[in-house]
Amino acid sequence: MGRVSNARERLVEAACRLMLSRGYASIGVAEICARADVRKGSFYHFFESKQALTLEVIDGHWARERAAWISVLRAPEPALERLEKLFRHQLEAQRAALVTDGAVHGCLLGNLALELSNQDSVVRARLEEIFGEQVALIQEVLDDAVAEGVIPVPGPSLARALVAQLEGQVMFAKIANDPDVLGDLWDQAKLLLRVAEASQTTS
Repeated sequence: MGRVSNARERLVEAACRLMLSRGYASIGVAEICARADVRKGSFYHFFESKQALTLEVIDGHWARERAAWISVLRAPEPALERLEKLFRHQLEAQRAALVTDGAVHGCLLGNLALELSNQDSVVRARLEEIFGEQVALIQEVLDDAVAEGVIPVPGPSLARALVAQLEGQVMFAKIANDPDVLGDLWDQAKLLLRVAEASQTTS
């Protein structure tokens, strides 16, 4: 029985690493194949286009990230402790990237959204779905916090604002190549929660 090829998985992994470190436009199929040690002709056996590969990279990356988010956000702990843990994990992830790769790469999904949202409607739509899932996961925690009596019922955009805070600060850490930019990420998130609380109590 012949050896089972893992060429497809190597292509996805290679593309993910290259897109994370360099972005989308600067890499081509030939470089992805070389990084994956897969013949270029074999690429089109697995993927009809670079776009198709990119969608698989996005889905695979989010599947791993989503599992991590759910592990933290649905843990049997107080709601705001879960939310704080998620935010602090972002700092640790960027610190680990700096040690491993010598650079803060930011968020793959956020990077691709900034680069491709006006160029590729298919990729943009998939990223929009994923960020919608992130907002929904944060909303679950906010609902739990309301049930625990630690925050009032939040406005409809608070969960989105918290995701935006997270993505925006990760972007600034990438620009500075300094993960410690995220050092006060949770403190900033708490300000959003307090502003939301204040606006409810004065309305």
